[in-house]
Amino acid sequence: MDRYFLPLNSTSVSAQLSLNTTVYTNATVKPFSVFDGCERYIEAILFDLTIQTINVIVGIPANLLVIAILIHNRKEPSTSDLFLGCLAFMDAYFGSMTPLSFLNLYIWHSKEVWSAIKFSFGVKDTSGPLFLSCICLDRFVAVLFPITFGQLKPIKYRLSLTLLVICLTLAYSTAKIVGGLPNFEKIFTGEVLAVFSWMVVCNASILWVLKKPRGAGKDDMHPMKKKAFKMVLSILCIIVFNYLLLVVLFPFEDHYTPDVFRCYVQPVGFAFLNISSTIQPLVYLCRLEKVPFLPDACLKKLTFCITTENSKNVSAQKPSA
Repeated sequence: MDRYFLPLNSTSVSAQLSLNTTVYTNATVKPFSVFDGCERYIEAILFDLTIQTINVIVGIPANLLVIAILIHNRKEPSTSDLFLGCLAFMDAYFGSMTPLSFLNLYIWHSKEVWSAIKFSFGVKDTSGPLFLSCICLDRFVAVLFPITFGQLKPIKYRLSLTLLVICLTLAYSTAKIVGGLPNFEKIFTGEVLAVFSWMVVCNASILWVLKKPRGAGKDDMHPMKKKAFKMVLSILCIIVFNYLLLVVLFPFEDHYTPDVFRCYVQPVGFAFLNISSTIQPLVYLCRLEKVPFLPDACLKKLTFCITTENSKNVSAQKPSA
């Protein structure tokens, strides 16, 4: 689905005219407005602008911290660290384009800058769902097929999958810049539907296997299984929160008027997708027992809500022990 740029994801007709050609006409040229064409649906646009700002303030530092931690722990890497690192890099790159979007909207009005911004939207649309799918696939094979997982542990398999995702991302983003491809907007809808279905089924299967008791009279979960269970559950929550709205609304584009879909449905749907650039690194950081480069006080504040919830769960389980 082609992103809107009102204010961030599509280009208004008046702006495109000013960028591409000089028009000689007696008609009064409508002054450029960030809400051009969507004056009746300003709330949705302001909502997405707020999300974009959060990605700049919180998302970029969080993603850079994730990358630094993965590099710091490179001697004892997890099998999914490569996917996590690429996902954090893509999210940091996407967040760094937001200031350029604001400057181009209000000051520059440059076609070249707009092409770069549109490329970043393609990167976000493709890399996020695909790298999350890779993480889910890694956990799925590790839990359900441990013998096969042991055979696939060499880094070359993950490098190959990473290169495939990067190539697909570059191809999609380049096609997004070129434009004019028939039914191109359907690609994103199909991608989101397929990836969402795969990740929900994949994570639900993992949770079901991890939740199974180890044997008769053994209801407690192994510590490693409990850690994996929390990781998969957090990924599932991210998937549902960030992608469910897109899955529910975007396939029914024909049921909305063009203005409503372009100015209200798309901004809100993409806002939930965009905020994943902040949620994903924060969830990763909250799962860590110790975060390098950060004082313990900062870590305690970051994980306060999670530790409180865990303590409540432990206290609720004690009477049944």
